[in-house]
Amino acid sequence: MMSALQAIVLDFDGVIADSEPLHLRAFQRTLDAEGLPLDADEYYARYLGFDDVGLVRALACDRGIPMSDAQIDAIVARKAAVLQALLEGGDVLFPGAAAFIRAAAAEVPLAIASGALRHEIVSILEAAGLAHLFAVIVASGDTPESKPSPAPYVLAFDRLRAQAGPTLDPRRSVAIEDSRWGLESAQGAGLRCVGVTTSYPAEQLPGAELVVGGLHDLTMPALDRLVASTRHA
Repeated sequence: MMSALQAIVLDFDGVIADSEPLHLRAFQRTLDAEGLPLDADEYYARYLGFDDVGLVRALACDRGIPMSDAQIDAIVARKAAVLQALLEGGDVLFPGAAAFIRAAAAEVPLAIASGALRHEIVSILEAAGLAHLFAVIVASGDTPESKPSPAPYVLAFDRLRAQAGPTLDPRRSVAIEDSRWGLESAQGAGLRCVGVTTSYPAEQLPGAELVVGGLHDLTMPALDRLVASTRHA
């Protein structure tokens, strides 16, 4: 049994699901039709941390293109349809992700804090037989601000605490993230932070107290030791 660790909140894309390349492809196909080419380097350097609405809004702003909320919503809807077609019929979970989630859920409550659309998260988890293991899912649109704002992690943790009880402590709870935007969000919510190098190298994961290659390299005893240790300044 874990003695220190109380809860785990995971990002979805880039941590559980190897779907970032599919998101990029879906955005590229959709945005090309709008005359807004987006290359991979630009996506990973500038836009990966946004939810879909935030990405389109930021891209339009960066390119100096006026775009109404209705236009943004239409682009996001078309991108979602393209992504769904890419996801269908394929196992997009990272190796070892399902095994880690099952082991973790046997010890502590789990939540997801993600900028992905809820139906995308749920459909992938249900296909893998994992959806029932998450007590809370915070997805795109559930908070007024997306990462790097603390709002997604604050909401996920608050909902976990509402279920688990007021003794749930953010300093004894871990966030698992693949980007600096996600780590900034989790830090702002007061959680301990683990980085996975699925999207960025370790040196581009500031704030991570522990960095591993992916969920396949992560163990529950390692997380227990992390939260039992004194947080680094």
